Amino acid sequence: MSPRIAAALGLALACFAGIVWVVARGQLPPAEFTFNNDTEIKSLDPAIVTGQPEGRIIEALFEGLVRLGPEKREPRPGIAESWTLSDDGLTYTFKLRKNAVWSNGEPITSQDFVYSMRRFLDPLTLAEYAYQAWYLKNGERYSRAARSLAVGDPVEVELHERTPGAREYARGVVLRGELIEIETDADASQADLADPAKYVELRTFVVESEGRSRRFRVGEPGAARAGADSCRQLLLDFSEVGFRAVDPYTIEMVLESPTPYWLQLVGFYPLWPVNQACVETHGPLDWTEPDKIVTNGPFTLEFRRIRDRMRLRKFADYWDADDVRVETIDALAVESLTTQFNLYETGKCDYITKVSPITARELVKADPPRKDFFPAPQFGTYFYSMNVTRPPLNDARVRRALLLSIDRTEIIATAGSIETPAFSFTPPGIPGYDPPRCDDTNLAEARRLLAEAGYPGGEGFPKIEILYNFEEQHQTIAELVRKQWRRGLGIDVSTRNEEWQTFLSSTRQLQFDLSRRAWIGDYLDPNTFLDMFVTGGENNQTGWGNEEYDRIIDAAKYEGDPAQRLAMLARAEEILMTEGPLIPIFFYATRYLVKPYVKGFFYNVQDTHPLRYIRIDRGGVSR
Repeated sequence: MSPRIAAALGLALACFAGIVWVVARGQLPPAEFTFNNDTEIKSLDPAIVTGQPEGRIIEALFEGLVRLGPEKREPRPGIAESWTLSDDGLTYTFKLRKNAVWSNGEPITSQDFVYSMRRFLDPLTLAEYAYQAWYLKNGERYSRAARSLAVGDPVEVELHERTPGAREYARGVVLRGELIEIETDADASQADLADPAKYVELRTFVVESEGRSRRFRVGEPGAARAGADSCRQLLLDFSEVGFRAVDPYTIEMVLESPTPYWLQLVGFYPLWPVNQACVETHGPLDWTEPDKIVTNGPFTLEFRRIRDRMRLRKFADYWDADDVRVETIDALAVESLTTQFNLYETGKCDYITKVSPITARELVKADPPRKDFFPAPQFGTYFYSMNVTRPPLNDARVRRALLLSIDRTEIIATAGSIETPAFSFTPPGIPGYDPPRCDDTNLAEARRLLAEAGYPGGEGFPKIEILYNFEEQHQTIAELVRKQWRRGLGIDVSTRNEEWQTFLSSTRQLQFDLSRRAWIGDYLDPNTFLDMFVTGGENNQTGWGNEEYDRIIDAAKYEGDPAQRLAMLARAEEILMTEGPLIPIFFYATRYLVKPYVKGFFYNVQDTHPLRYIRIDRGGVSR
């Protein structure tokens, strides 16, 4: 077949597929409320996602002990109808409501939360947000598994074999006992012993369980040395973690130290429950499929069409169903900002999360002002992170030279943005906290630092690459930054874009030099920005670490004086701004459009709008 005929045939097939898609879409009854969710989501598993597109859907399908209000983001009763806090600020006791059920009709009990928290903290779950539960007593020690253990600790040993008759994806047999000895391999080199990543593979753990001692090596089946059994993992016994079921409808949480924003974290979706039978029956990859998923929130997942939409339907047996006013919601997955805007303007979409920066600037100038556009400060930062495990970015002088040669004003003007330049990582607006600033553009100092690092005038500087997920604004910014560094420092930089899920994988695996990133605060405190950059943090994703920074972040957890605590966090941010692995570029502003007939939708600094509060009021007819 000739290339011309093949091309024509391919075009015809594509057109036919498009017609089929349009016809099928036309046969679908419209949802009461339609919004664009920006992209295809990575997953609907609350434990393993971190993105806003995923969070919007998860917050509709699931519910935690508390939920956060739509305007002030204050904690409200969720599955827990009430809670109390001990006088010392360490122990929370939650009382679960007895009329809350899963979408399969089963009652929700405290054991569902215990299972989900253990799974969330389990290092094999690979939860990037696991550190948010390290405020629990021994939460961090459980997540760090065998590396955190000491002789005398109660432990749980997960074996490779499962209990006969157990669900296919259940944990292996778990033996409980006491760690009585840790044997270090006699032939291990000093270099290997000094490598934290090799701690487990160089040691045998002796556990006394059920009246006898057994020796274990953590690893694949059959990989253990003679005289030791292989186990999947060795962890602190979960009973030592400050999270337990007092009875079927009471949960007790014990914290390491008083944490004023703990309830906000309890209302954050990574800490929400999942259905144990569903997860263990279908497995980590398949349990979130529409025909399998079991949820407990105000909506259920009716279907999902890749590269089109997800449809959510009101859950009739949700404990607060009378207050859910929308029967069906469509979440589209349109990445193009131009297409999103066109869908909105033609009435195909009731809410879009953002318009292009250029469109936003034009909407700001509209006369008369548009009643559906709400530009306002947002608690978020757009920044570039640097992979310090790769030269030349492992040199703090190079990192600082790149930071000093960024012209944020030009970036914002060229990208058409309505945001404001960022000279700190933490946005302004937190009462009592003045974020330390990094220096503004200083090409003379940047060139001096680059020369000091061995690259005078950019000579001999390796070619580096900026990674971004595809969106017009990200591309515009990356191209401009590339030109600024070429113009100011004489270095060559290339750019690479990836679709959302691939991008997330690349940043997690440090498969980049520089990466476009953004962070929206999970709660109104500088810690939500700063604790992500502790050494080895799941959301660090730069390879950077600093002992003094880690020490300050950890000490701030236990500081009882609010003013002193904020001063400590400011010192940590000063370190981050001086030698850290990031370049803050701008602070976000909201750029969403929402139809005037959409009620229950409020501005808040997190730009988070729970779907369960949405109602439609067209011409005075309100649901």
